[in-house]
Amino acid sequence: MDRAIYLAMNGAKQIHLAQGANANNMANAATTAFKADLAQFRSQPVFGPVHPSRVYAMTERPGVDLSTAALQPTGRDLDVAIDGEGWLTVLGKDGKEALTRAGDLQVTAQGQLVTGSGLAVVGNGGPIALPPYQKLEIGSDGTVSIIPQGGNATVMAAVDQIKLVNPPKDQLEKGEDGLMHVKGGQPAAASPRVRLLTGNLEASNVNIVEQMVQMIDLQRQYEMHIKLMKSVEDDGAASSQLLKLG
Repeated sequence: MDRAIYLAMNGAKQIHLAQGANANNMANAATTAFKADLAQFRSQPVFGPVHPSRVYAMTERPGVDLSTAALQPTGRDLDVAIDGEGWLTVLGKDGKEALTRAGDLQVTAQGQLVTGSGLAVVGNGGPIALPPYQKLEIGSDGTVSIIPQGGNATVMAAVDQIKLVNPPKDQLEKGEDGLMHVKGGQPAAASPRVRLLTGNLEASNVNIVEQMVQMIDLQRQYEMHIKLMKSVEDDGAASSQLLKLG
């Protein structure tokens, strides 16, 4: 009796965790360049001094959906999207290099080039800082050029180049900060093959219809486990009643 109720309780807990991942994907369906988290259930035997006596369900995140989403034209000079494979390099909250495809760039009052979430964009020698300028352009190779304030309005000067990388996908993992990181913590090498499209942003690759269907399916499974726990409780009460009659 105890085995059944613990198995049902564990199953309900794991489904609850899977619903959390599903809800996070749905919440980011409109987030620029968001990559959906994948989730799956796995049977995990409980090992002891003898043969495994029971098998629990376990929710795990086997990886991230790295498929490219649709491009959305914006016409904004500071909006860039990766053309095909590759990543932009930014500095995470921990000060280490991380990867993103979110190209909604901005320039702070201090002249620092950052993403829409405020992460510093990395160039050839670290975070990209810009002097006062009249005009700014970002080339397909990531070169950041400006017309300096008070300078010749027809002459663009290259200031820095965004570090574009393309490490193997099996070397990437998604961190708790939502950014991609190279396994082992080593910075990725710049790749001259990665190109940018100016005036575009990549959409989220979350399929909202699939996530809705999965949410309903998980809810039904959760309810089934709750009903199973109730059935075990009723069976236990009936057994106790029979023992009293005996």
